[in-house]
Amino acid sequence: MSADMLQVEALTRRFRNRKGNEVTALDGVTLHAREGEVVGLLGPNGAGKTTLSRILTTLLLPTGGIARVDGLDVVHDARQVRERIGLVLGGERGLYNRLTARQNLRYWGAMQGLPGKACRSRADELLERLGLSARADDQIQTYSRGMVQRVHLARALLRSPRLLIMDEPTSGMDPHAAQGFRGLVEELRDSGSTILLATHDMQEAQSLCSRIALIDHGRILQEGTTEDLLRAIGTGRTVTAAGVAAQLALSIAAIAGVSVQESTPDGLLTLRADGDGAIAAVLQALTAAGVHELSVAAPSLTEVYRTIIEDREFAL
Repeated sequence: MSADMLQVEALTRRFRNRKGNEVTALDGVTLHAREGEVVGLLGPNGAGKTTLSRILTTLLLPTGGIARVDGLDVVHDARQVRERIGLVLGGERGLYNRLTARQNLRYWGAMQGLPGKACRSRADELLERLGLSARADDQIQTYSRGMVQRVHLARALLRSPRLLIMDEPTSGMDPHAAQGFRGLVEELRDSGSTILLATHDMQEAQSLCSRIALIDHGRILQEGTTEDLLRAIGTGRTVTAAGVAAQLALSIAAIAGVSVQESTPDGLLTLRADGDGAIAAVLQALTAAGVHELSVAAPSLTEVYRTIIEDREFAL
């Protein structure tokens, strides 16, 4: 078994807000990533993903607990840790828009201590590897979102890090750009890179990650492979139907083993049915009422997320 590249034990971060109240951003988080593993971190805004990323990259001090990268403590061995990590952010943070991609990489390479010739050579190598050579001398502000993210990735790879931390790397990308970026991450994964991927994208997490941790209110609520997480929520199925009258939706919601996830005024009904009996009863009720526009889907990572993470924004 590979050694742990990332070790997080009972990590806590507390601070006081503007009103003077104590806020717990991380509450005893424990998380591990083996060498060559991609671990996904899923959770809503404010769950603690970015706070954890900032602590692991030595940008923020923890209140308690331990975090180690390649066996080095992020507090006591901060300089050595920074030499072993690469941070990939979403958006344009961390890049200079009026500089070219080549100038950005050479600047950040110098800031990270790469000697001049080695810095120039590494920048050119990464520009070629990530398909940016043709536009390497154009200003960042002329780039598409997908190209900007490739520059972010090149910056993170300058010192061949042991651990890559990606915080919403495909946020705001169109589907084609996001798919292209995922392809680059797959190449890094297959070459043995260790990656912590914080994302909202269920498809991204399911396709890239060997293990997934669900975080909310600063706590890890569930962790495991996608298969582990699916088993944890049972063998239920998601039923989606259109043209469902309000009274019918209420009667279906009363069926044992049924949990309604969404019921809209225009007749869209989405529910989870646990067990063959519940599924059969739901389908029978819908078809008897003349509803034929429906689908039945096996559990997905989205279903796991909805089951474990509370809906803060739209819950009534």
